[in-house]
Amino acid sequence: MTATIDPAAAPPTEGVRTPPWYRSLFVQLMVAIVAGIVVGALWPSLGADLKPLADGFIKLIKMVIAPIIFCTVVLGIAHVGDMKAVGRIGVKALIYFEVVTTFALVFGLVVGNLVKPGAGFAIDPQTLATGAAKIAQKTNNGELPHAVDFLLNIIPASVVSAFAENALLQVLFFAVLFGLALAKFRESRGTVAGEAGRAGPALILDGVDYLGQIFFTLIGWIMRLAPLGAFGAMAYIVGQYGLSSLGNYGKLIACCYGAALLFLLILAVLARVFAGVNLWKFVRYIKDELFLALGTASTEVVLPRIMIKLTEAGCSRATTGLVVPTGYSFNLDGATLYLSICVLFLAQALGVDLSLGEQITAVGVLMLTSKGMAGVPGSSFLALSATIGAIGHGSIPVAAVALLLGADRIMDSMRVTVNLLGNCVATFVVARWEGQLDVDRMRKVLDGVAIPPLDEASAAMDKVTS
Repeated sequence: MTATIDPAAAPPTEGVRTPPWYRSLFVQLMVAIVAGIVVGALWPSLGADLKPLADGFIKLIKMVIAPIIFCTVVLGIAHVGDMKAVGRIGVKALIYFEVVTTFALVFGLVVGNLVKPGAGFAIDPQTLATGAAKIAQKTNNGELPHAVDFLLNIIPASVVSAFAENALLQVLFFAVLFGLALAKFRESRGTVAGEAGRAGPALILDGVDYLGQIFFTLIGWIMRLAPLGAFGAMAYIVGQYGLSSLGNYGKLIACCYGAALLFLLILAVLARVFAGVNLWKFVRYIKDELFLALGTASTEVVLPRIMIKLTEAGCSRATTGLVVPTGYSFNLDGATLYLSICVLFLAQALGVDLSLGEQITAVGVLMLTSKGMAGVPGSSFLALSATIGAIGHGSIPVAAVALLLGADRIMDSMRVTVNLLGNCVATFVVARWEGQLDVDRMRKVLDGVAIPPLDEASAAMDKVTS
């Protein structure tokens, strides 16, 4: 059930007391991140011991992600009630993902060839000698799923296991089928028994809606701990890995972050041309979520809030529910940009000049391996190892991937930012492409115009977090 709110009945904004600045989540996150950096730099051992704060917060968020995705997708699809429309959204999203991620890979190679971040890198022979063991430890001796396995794993062994294992693609798959079945059941009952026949399916739909509101209220409570989680994560990263890595990997870090800024400008153009969205205004609109993702080095912790904010900004529930969770596995723009630069970094650090054919091979392999990265420990190292092995250049041992261990965590902010904004832009573009973007509402929301919440879920979350 989607609530209809009469704007005339909305409470007046005049006379409403503005919350004090220190209650702003954005301010609290900024203070927490700076405090985490200070603690990690001055007391490294203490900073490293604060990791449980971040882990606990992330686990609390992950606890409710699966049911939120289920409720959002079921409601969106049930209201659309058209299998063809759902199929079009999915196909358009996948086309967009493939085009943009491929461009990100090629763009990373272009930047890597021009900047040459690995040129003159001082290689420690001991690092290469122990590289295989270090990578095995980082990845828990895991491996990326093959293409067929990855596709088959989208189908859950059971509905219960999909939720129990927090397998988002499996939950999404089941939610799509459930939503379509509910819409079909609602239509068929109405055809046979008229409006009275729709009562049962309507009760189910209302139940899913109310369940979603409860989970969003719960998210609002959990978000009060966001500054604590960001503080613990930042203190751990700085305390565990130190700031000295900035000097050793300065050129690579500058190259990756510079490429990310340029890529964000390209995303801004895509958003403006294909969806009419001003990306800078949208960044201001999601600044709380962006800082939380940066502080915790995770995009999953903001997934529920990003979905509700995209819906509030005019994207349909069906489009948001399908594109955002799918993008977390298929549209990792920041990760693919980083990986393509790192392939050239490793080659240049070892004095190897990769031919055009070898670089094209690298793009092809990364196009496949990047799709199965989500949720796999040390996935970037596994993807790079597979790519180096596929190139087949004897002068670049797979163990050389261990050279990136000192810089990988420093790249998290870059990857998280580009991944998050990339999925948001994808949602706007697909929604506009499918005719499911309320452009007037989007402009008002991004311009900061006070308008009533679109549904009870966002109202519940806003009430708790304000």
